[in-house]
Amino acid sequence: MTDSVWYETTEPAPIEEPAKPWPLRPVLLAVIGLGAGLLAHLILGKAYATLSARDASLLTGVLLGAVLTGFTLERRLWWASIVFALVMAVVGALVLYWNGSPGGWSAGEGWRMVSLALAVAIAAPLFQAARDEGTVRTPYPVVHDHAWTNIVLWCACWLFVAIVFAMTWLLASLFLLIKIEFLRELLEKNWFWRALIGAAFGAGLGVLRENDGVVRLLQRVVATVLGVLAPVLAVGLVLFLLALPFTGLNALWDATSATTPILLSCAIGALILANAVIGNAPEQEKRFPLLRFGAMALAATILPLAVLATIAIALRTGQYGFTPQRLWAIVFVAIACLYGAAYWVALAWGRLNWGARVRPLNLALAFLVCGVALVLATPLVSFNAISTRDQVARLEAGKLTPETFDWRALAYDFGEPGRAALAKLRGSANAEIRRRAMQATEAPNRWGVAESMPPRADLAKRIRVLPAGSPPIPDALLDYLAQARCGVAQEWGCTVVLLGADSALLLRDSCFGSRFGRLCDDTDSLRQADGKWNLEASRELRISVAPDDAAKARVAAQKQAYAAGQIEVRKVERRQVFVGGQPVGDAFE
Repeated sequence: MTDSVWYETTEPAPIEEPAKPWPLRPVLLAVIGLGAGLLAHLILGKAYATLSARDASLLTGVLLGAVLTGFTLERRLWWASIVFALVMAVVGALVLYWNGSPGGWSAGEGWRMVSLALAVAIAAPLFQAARDEGTVRTPYPVVHDHAWTNIVLWCACWLFVAIVFAMTWLLASLFLLIKIEFLRELLEKNWFWRALIGAAFGAGLGVLRENDGVVRLLQRVVATVLGVLAPVLAVGLVLFLLALPFTGLNALWDATSATTPILLSCAIGALILANAVIGNAPEQEKRFPLLRFGAMALAATILPLAVLATIAIALRTGQYGFTPQRLWAIVFVAIACLYGAAYWVALAWGRLNWGARVRPLNLALAFLVCGVALVLATPLVSFNAISTRDQVARLEAGKLTPETFDWRALAYDFGEPGRAALAKLRGSANAEIRRRAMQATEAPNRWGVAESMPPRADLAKRIRVLPAGSPPIPDALLDYLAQARCGVAQEWGCTVVLLGADSALLLRDSCFGSRFGRLCDDTDSLRQADGKWNLEASRELRISVAPDDAAKARVAAQKQAYAAGQIEVRKVERRQVFVGGQPVGDAFE
């Protein structure tokens, strides 16, 4: 009987001769990590929010240099690893300096650091492969092997750091029992725990790299587990795509405003699991039919998911214009489409042998993504400037009114281009634009800027009005509902029960049919006075847990009745305690 199992895999052919032991490496990496931690402390001090551009660039250079040295350092051609680490450290430091002080970054500029980290993470295995080959060649098996090894090492090292900290805290607590507080006091000092993180990470990295067999075993375990999950995700994604012709695409846009991130996450998951099945060479491919066809199905779903994400972001952009976050989403969607198209080509070209076709495409795309990520990490392409021009143009063209324009985003999310446009709009010929621009400029913080409201007509379409046949919701009430976040997004739906010309009840969809199986007991009573609507009384949200089947049935019945609009207001008698003519506690009957 063969010893193969249903998640069959073949031992990979050795990529290279095992490196000779280097007992000094754990000590070297621990010292490098300790030095990096102390230097980080000297740069950071106690200032986090006020980090200057110079300090941020120095910190980035120190950390990148230390981390890349630890991951790439080998006794053979050690100098090449150090040169690579120093070059990447300088590049990273210059990118940070070019981006300016982190305290002045807008909301979308943090993605530049994600882009820089992605570029470095891809460049490291490409360099390691070229160094091992002794030439500029980067064979896919070697690149793939180093990439997976680096990921496993990164996760394992942070686990080691967590264990070291847990053990240190335990020892500190132990000595505290006998009134020795030295270790506890050390742990409370910034310089000590920063140095400890660096030393622990470096020591763990050095020990793991000296035990190459353990790392490769972990790598195989991770690949096997991901490979087993491939058919599960494949079935789910295929069923999702097959259901779309019956549900229609509108269901995607109506369900949530996070359609694009969800679709992209699924595409990334499909990409990772498919590659876990095919491995880095034909010898590593899992041949069991369930895994093999599961990986093919995953490869085939990447492009449709990416196309759906493209439609979602295109609709969002068409409705609301460009923002830095949407432009980043467009970049991610474009990359997902490239991968999806490449995988379709590989499937059509190679069929069952598609893995052999897709590996060189993976390598070419890695070079492309690395270059694009490095460019996008710099201010060469300013998403803030693009977004500012687009939003201001929409305002000036009348596509957005001053009331619906997002002044808060222009002032605080679009960086320097947004602030410059705001200053220009203070001289607008439109009095309302001028007033709101002035208000946004003089606000002490982003919360001092009036929040933009959706158009009343759009808001009215998202709110259910009862009883049936009631007149349209008054504009003043719509303004209050918008401020209460009622109906401003699909996930914040609500129902308004009009009780008369000057009173109404507000019920929120999220309260009814809770996924936790609870009864809703939350209503807001609204009243109009002097032309404005305000909250008259709000019943405290008290939700009763449904511990048995009967209670769960009541929850289901309440949800069904709410969806059907079976909502009414009744007069009821009650018994309650009064002291000195004032009610005390809740009614008890």
